[in-house]
Amino acid sequence: MAPAVRSRGFIALALLPALLLFLVFVIVPIFWSAYYGLFDWKGLGSAKFIGLGNYEEILQDEIFWRALKNNLILVASSIAGQIPIALLLALLLLRNTLFSRFIRSAVFMPMVLSTVVVGLIWGYIYHPQFGLANAVLEWLGLESWTRAWLSDPKVNMLAVSIPINWSNVGPYLIIFIAALQNISSEIDDAAKIDGAVGWRKLISVTLPMIWGTVVVSLVLCISGSLKAFDHVIVMTGGGPAQSTELLATYMYNNTFDVYRYGYGSAVSTMIIVISALLIGLQYALTGRKKEG
Repeated sequence: MAPAVRSRGFIALALLPALLLFLVFVIVPIFWSAYYGLFDWKGLGSAKFIGLGNYEEILQDEIFWRALKNNLILVASSIAGQIPIALLLALLLLRNTLFSRFIRSAVFMPMVLSTVVVGLIWGYIYHPQFGLANAVLEWLGLESWTRAWLSDPKVNMLAVSIPINWSNVGPYLIIFIAALQNISSEIDDAAKIDGAVGWRKLISVTLPMIWGTVVVSLVLCISGSLKAFDHVIVMTGGGPAQSTELLATYMYNNTFDVYRYGYGSAVSTMIIVISALLIGLQYALTGRKKEG
């Protein structure tokens, strides 16, 4: 048997346990959830088949559309915040110095913390009476800017998105540093000889070399934003008056607060469909960018 064939067989055999676990705990539950989305079921007792009734109700519920709008705001905020900040920090911290290692660890630290802890910390920061945010604004003489950050529908989605972005920059920083370190030094030398420095080098050389990594990071960012739950449920619970409701909190509230497991399963299926559509759109746009 050829060494290449033996190598491929060994790789397939090594990946088989992980693949089986992925199928059992991820793929099968997705189809199972889609199946129960066709039923009116409260989690106990018999389930009544209603076809697409749950989906029709979802599309007619204004709270669902509000949650979708809030999620799209969060997706846009995450793409505009997490990816550029992580890439900028990766470019600045690429050298393996003691200072760079310290800053990398500091940026990655929020990812290590529990999301519940992060939500509690930022809940105290945003507190209208003794929160740090209003205290700093008052110290700067900007009393007119102080407000109840998590209760004001005009700004509470922005307030919620900041800690989510803060706690998720770290992983993308590590990803981008790894991608930048894989760029050959010969390419850097050739760029310098051709006069490509600064922004010109970033746009013409660096970004094209790591474009695949950027695309993967965008996919992770979009899917992660659509699954956002912990921070919001801790800080606002989706309120007030569903002004910070997200798709995940909407699904949770309908599933576990009012015991509509069939309806919640339909919502989870909708989240998967929306994620697939957004990721497909992102691939279409980034593919055109690469061709251009």
